[in-house]
Amino acid sequence: MSQLVDRTITALRTEHDTLAALVHTLTDEQLATTSGAAEWTVAQALSHLGSGAEIGRAPIARAAGETVAAEDNPTIWARWDASAPRAQAEGFLEHDARWLETVEALTPEQRSSLTVDLGFLPEPVSLLTALGMRLNEVANHSWDVRVTFDAKAGVEAASAEVLVDLMAGPIGFMLGFLAKPAELGKPASVAIPGAGLVIDEAVTVVDHLESPSATFNGPAEAFIRLVSGRLKAPYDDGVTVDGALSLDDLRRVFPGF
Repeated sequence: MSQLVDRTITALRTEHDTLAALVHTLTDEQLATTSGAAEWTVAQALSHLGSGAEIGRAPIARAAGETVAAEDNPTIWARWDASAPRAQAEGFLEHDARWLETVEALTPEQRSSLTVDLGFLPEPVSLLTALGMRLNEVANHSWDVRVTFDAKAGVEAASAEVLVDLMAGPIGFMLGFLAKPAELGKPASVAIPGAGLVIDEAVTVVDHLESPSATFNGPAEAFIRLVSGRLKAPYDDGVTVDGALSLDDLRRVFPGF
């Protein structure tokens, strides 16, 4: 598990550095452009990630022994929503960097033993779960920003590979919120990059499948975008599904967020 914690933190650092390099180049007009998440501009997507970093750093810092002043989430969101697009972009750079500094500073013992009270789940979760949830958010919304300016952009490859492993473990519960297995109407199993997808009354990612009923032909990053509802035309070039299911079947199971 400690190795997966380290891989997740490394992936989050890569995500930040890649997105920050782009954000530094964006004009005010580009920040106002509609992002890959059609309901948000680029600046709003960055604001979502920035406010998430501000909110999400506090419980991790507290778990590590830091005293953090409390501010309720609605107040934080209102402040970010009221900010100008340039301030939203700069705020993302500041708060995401601070979030990363906090987790990168954790000792090996803390990385393996900390539990984090995120405030919206029934009980505290492992640090790995908190990190995995953040990576899922960052990887997909970073894509929302980057694809606005590069139609060939994908989710960062290392992030996608880590997320597949996380979905087979500590963040697998998220599939209960993201997936709609009843839309398929029949059980199925799908070979995906590095793992397997089982669709029945629930949807789970497993380490291995012996005899899948279908095969997802595409990279891990495309599977991650499928799960988040982002594997749509024109961003699905070259991805196919062989066997008992079609790509459209899987899209119905994963309508997106």
